[in-house]
Amino acid sequence: MGSGIWSTDVYTAAKRLRAVSGASAFAYSDGGARTVHADLDPHGVTARESRDSDEHPASLAVAVLFDVTGSMGDVPRTLQTKLPDLLGLLLRKGYATDPQILFGAIGDATCDRAPLQMGQFESDNRMDGHLGNILLEGGGGGQMSESYELAMYFMARHTSIDCLEKRGRRGYLFIIGDELPYPKVSRHQVAAVIGDHLERDIPITDVVAELTRMYDVYYIIPAGAYHAGEGKVLKRWRELLGQNVLELDDLSMVCETIALTVGLGEAAIDLDEGLSDLDDLGSAAGAAVSRALARLDRGALVVDDGPGLEIGESGVTRL
Repeated sequence: MGSGIWSTDVYTAAKRLRAVSGASAFAYSDGGARTVHADLDPHGVTARESRDSDEHPASLAVAVLFDVTGSMGDVPRTLQTKLPDLLGLLLRKGYATDPQILFGAIGDATCDRAPLQMGQFESDNRMDGHLGNILLEGGGGGQMSESYELAMYFMARHTSIDCLEKRGRRGYLFIIGDELPYPKVSRHQVAAVIGDHLERDIPITDVVAELTRMYDVYYIIPAGAYHAGEGKVLKRWRELLGQNVLELDDLSMVCETIALTVGLGEAAIDLDEGLSDLDDLGSAAGAAVSRALARLDRGALVVDDGPGLEIGESGVTRL
């Protein structure tokens, strides 16, 4: 729900304790789990919520979903090590006043035990806990498709965010992957994984249209992933999301890319200012992030002019 305050000291202390004890940051999965953790199970969930409070009066929903199949299985481990960088840029550099972050994982509903895992929107160190409870199944069906459309359906119909509902400002959704979505949301998969009963399958274009009314949606393809650079994958995602498809040279720079994308979208920085902030933090991500975000800095932030946006001669402005 987004209460509490992130503490890098708490994160560092937990990291040191794991190092001393030999524990993994992903103890649930590395300990031999074979099913979705109860805290991340989407079945029967009414909504994951990002809410304002006295502690966080201007909440901003930021969701990060990643493919954990095949070559993408290292993504959550990379994110976990870079959480302080992500929160440091969002908070200390003022990119967002009250960010609330949800982490989730995507598999393949045609064959995986854990085709969808969804955490909660959090402001404090519980987000690290949700990451640690993700089952890193590493499966996938081997047909260059994963169930991204099922995750997008959940985000469109099973999240509720005050930044939109109270202030007309969309949240941010980042999907990190390297494969195609399936062309339709299967009503049978929705029933089995989420618990909704639909009368028909839903074309992915309809789900994307519904989702982009709530979130600025980005698809990040990191270099080194098995299908990175695959023309068919890039073409399909650009058909769905336009310029919001980001090719990233280095997976280790994903947190910096997410943070600067939010900073650009919130008009807190321009790209040069963001790159300067990376330098201040001692990050080596500048060149990779610059290449990934060059198009966004020219104003190509979204596919359409949905709620909370205005498109003018100078590009896209969030309202």
